Amino acid sequence: MCGGQRVPRWPNSRRLRPNLGHSSEMANRRTSGESSGRPAVQGSVPAGIVTPTSAGRSRNMQAIRRTNTKPEVQLRSALHREGFRFRKDLVVRTSTRRVRPDIVFTARKIAVFVDGCFWHCCPEHGRQPSVNSGYWSPKLARNVERDRLADAALTHDGWAVVRIWEHEPLETAIRLVKKALESRVA
Repeated sequence: MCGGQRVPRWPNSRRLRPNLGHSSEMANRRTSGESSGRPAVQGSVPAGIVTPTSAGRSRNMQAIRRTNTKPEVQLRSALHREGFRFRKDLVVRTSTRRVRPDIVFTARKIAVFVDGCFWHCCPEHGRQPSVNSGYWSPKLARNVERDRLADAALTHDGWAVVRIWEHEPLETAIRLVKKALESRVA
């Protein structure tokens, strides 16, 4: 660290890197859209872009994890304790699309997804939000549709798909994964 500036520890850190030598001309060009071919930013939000309802909601949404959720970590830990070895959050390229299962047994071609009740519209616990439903309803419907397309793509390419709801007891989830593993002996 030189000059008292803090540089982020990891390259993908959310903290911004310090401005090291960017001229004001470049900053002006970026905001005017000159170099990118995009229209200039005018201060208003373009049509079709949904903005967060509040700063608190924005912070809340940024804190939601895509991976390493509590049910997923518990399942992975339990499977590892029982001697199973697997890959986590691996990109599987099928013949039609890329899919990122939570847990992947590559040798046996088994993909395990731990789905959140809200995000994947659980029949028991999933609910339609009452606030900003014009945004949430299509988003949740797209999540469910993406799940179906991922299942179809994986199945078409010879993978077994195991979907586990976050509310299912850990023992049930382990049993489902073990059953899939036993049915596909390597």
